[in-house]
Amino acid sequence: MKILTWNVQWCRGIDGRVDPARIVAEAQRIADFDVLCLQEVADNFPDPRLAGNDASDQFAAIAALLPGFEAVPGVAVDHPGDGGRRRRFGNMILSRLPVRQVFRWLLPHPLQPNTPWMARIAVEAVVGAPGGDVRVITTHLEWYSERQRAAQVEALRRIYADGHAHASEARVTTDDGGTFQTFVRPKATVICGDFNLEHSSDLHARMIAPFDDGTPALANAFELLNPGEPYPATFCIHSVMPGYGELHCDFFFVSPEAAARITAWQIDQDTQASDHQPLVLMLS
Repeated sequence: MKILTWNVQWCRGIDGRVDPARIVAEAQRIADFDVLCLQEVADNFPDPRLAGNDASDQFAAIAALLPGFEAVPGVAVDHPGDGGRRRRFGNMILSRLPVRQVFRWLLPHPLQPNTPWMARIAVEAVVGAPGGDVRVITTHLEWYSERQRAAQVEALRRIYADGHAHASEARVTTDDGGTFQTFVRPKATVICGDFNLEHSSDLHARMIAPFDDGTPALANAFELLNPGEPYPATFCIHSVMPGYGELHCDFFFVSPEAAARITAWQIDQDTQASDHQPLVLMLS
């Protein structure tokens, strides 16, 4: 099972061109992925709202470019637009493996005065992988507000721990096809995306910190395979953001059950189809 995660910056490359087809082609070049997790997918946010963009629906465009994949959109920003059409922005999971239960978790945004922010979401798809089902969660945390980012890290920890508790029950409690039907939840969990926090930060340490209730801690997948090695830059490698150098903010975090199945982790630092670099995690 191969999972590719990528902040695609509304499909805008370093050259300024917005091209969903290029994003899909580059992702396919990088890995024969089973699950594709994308952040910063846009619908109806034309320039100047998003530089170089038009009003097209990238959620629909990307889904159409991947026949045979099930698309799971996760809209975080939902604004009124012209002519009654909404403006949407968020994340997306696409899977050619069976998608079982889907969850969309809106993340908290406590007020930090005089600080820009946008709504954030974590999208979860329980995927039927050959080695056993996996919870795949993708997210994109707040950039400007440190207070919101910290609250969102705590929310992700709760989402993971709550799902792990449900998995410990290991049985279907209702099986009638109705709205209260429940499904077996796997313990194997992968949380990926753009966390907008540095590998050396306190919030990264918090993501992998122990739980007081005995829930097994998450781990950074790269560190499991490369102990003691510096984490590679994932943002601003080919572009410059005023006041920043290269950043290390895109990650795969894994539960022990998923960690035991890791066979490889990789990054593509060559592509310039976005301002972030894609990561790939392989599980047995």
